[in-house]
Amino acid sequence: MAEERPGRLTTQQVADRLGVKVETVYAYASRGQLSSERAPDGKGSTFDAREVAELARRGRRPAARPAAGDPVEVRTGLTLIEGGRLHYRGRDAVALAERYGFEAAVGWLWGIGTDPGARFRLPPEAAVALHRAAEALPAGIRLPDRLRVAVAVAAATDPLRFDLREQAVLATGAGLVAGLVEGLPRTAPDPGPEATLAARLWSRLASGAPGPGSVACLDRALVLLLDHELAVSTVAVRVAASARAHPYAVVSAGLGATDGPLHGAASSLAHRMLGEVLAGGAVPVIGEHLRTGRPVPGLGHRLYPDGDPRAAALLAAVRRLDGGERVVAAVEEVARVAGGQPGARPNVDLALAALAHTAGLPADAGEVVFAVARTPGWLAHAVEEYGEEPLRMRARATYTGPRPQAE
Repeated sequence: MAEERPGRLTTQQVADRLGVKVETVYAYASRGQLSSERAPDGKGSTFDAREVAELARRGRRPAARPAAGDPVEVRTGLTLIEGGRLHYRGRDAVALAERYGFEAAVGWLWGIGTDPGARFRLPPEAAVALHRAAEALPAGIRLPDRLRVAVAVAAATDPLRFDLREQAVLATGAGLVAGLVEGLPRTAPDPGPEATLAARLWSRLASGAPGPGSVACLDRALVLLLDHELAVSTVAVRVAASARAHPYAVVSAGLGATDGPLHGAASSLAHRMLGEVLAGGAVPVIGEHLRTGRPVPGLGHRLYPDGDPRAAALLAAVRRLDGGERVVAAVEEVARVAGGQPGARPNVDLALAALAHTAGLPADAGEVVFAVARTPGWLAHAVEEYGEEPLRMRARATYTGPRPQAE
């Protein structure tokens, strides 16, 4: 049993005071209605007694569904972007990436703890179906497209996919993340089923065994991309979850949004640009972008006017890889040459491109890393949205067409 502390309540005490089940207490925590801390003995969680009292005072029923077209407030207990820093459930994402791997970070975001964190294991029947589907796809198909196929195939093998309870959604999500990696063709030695997700993903992206620090660098990228508040793909996920779409469907919605060049696919554009810079220097490349009126990919982020902390953390790790110094120097040259442009600082898309160039990964590797990393974040948002009033995100349009005419 969790050790009692002044001003803190155990999970069972919270359940008793609110008159709900223990599972419901964890649901309140996942939605941001209660904040939890790991008990000092590491067994269970504790909650602030004042927050519990306030929740009991105002009642636990969700707010009435807003009228269609009214602004919808999206409350989340997952991710905070403030003061130029990114935080997952109150912990700095960069610090989390320095201390933990992806499994532990996902465990933290999912509220199940960093030890042992999430376990990404694929059901055997899904593995068989994914292998068959992968073999049936044409040669040369883009890796991000394989991810979309993998989600559809995994969904078709899961007759219980409509179970929207939190524990079921997270269990489904753990298998789906493993399935995304399993749906990619293996290109390097198999690290084995007990390897970290980063090691397994490396074997699907790289052409050979990893060099010193390579898998750790990929692992860091996954943690840094785990969630990003209400990014456009996350909004798509929450809209789908608002309609009570199952977990595979909400991930498909997120993947659809990432296919745009201004979101998940931005790293591929940055990869091409960085390759040109590595071959011929930044001045002619940036000059051509300016001449044609094209924005320089991989620079700036509206939420980080003083620089993307994810990019800085990932580039620091890339620099330590074999050949990384030269690639990061090219990134810095791009930022320096484009310095006259607003917000000309590397963002995480350019950092992903730097990782791909240094490690010899394909041009669309950044898109894959982004999608695999963001999937657990999307599912955490889906869990929150499942706890809200359904269909609350139904918007109304401002009609600009011709007025109806009498027949």
